[in-house]
Amino acid sequence: MQHRSRVAQDPTQPNLRQVHLIHEELFAEVAAAGHEVTPGQLGENVTTRGIDLLALPVGALLRLGGEAVVEVTGLRNPCLQIDAFQSGLLKRVVGRGEDGRLIRKAGVMGVVLAGGEVRPGDPVAVELPAGPHRPLERV
Repeated sequence: MQHRSRVAQDPTQPNLRQVHLIHEELFAEVAAAGHEVTPGQLGENVTTRGIDLLALPVGALLRLGGEAVVEVTGLRNPCLQIDAFQSGLLKRVVGRGEDGRLIRKAGVMGVVLAGGEVRPGDPVAVELPAGPHRPLERV
């Protein structure tokens, strides 16, 4: 998918948003604030468990199942449509750290390097790129 606002800003930019991945742990976090969210409801294509997606560097490879490979390109920048889904949810997936820095928790985006069938329960393996690592920014 390519976000309409990003295309409107610059239609020549590459599409770094082909696949959206969210960590399942986010659902428990927003549930503690009164929001019931289940896999797929925030538009993600893949839900992971036990992987700190937000801490991955740009260029990390995620091997999904036996064949599919996704290269992590950046952080999802959620929009107001999330509040249309559940009022107040946007504040739970975007916040500020103690230092005032913006924190995006709504998952990561990536591009497909190799296709393949991905099924519920398939393993996800992480391969980090050679250093130095660049932290994720919004895409």
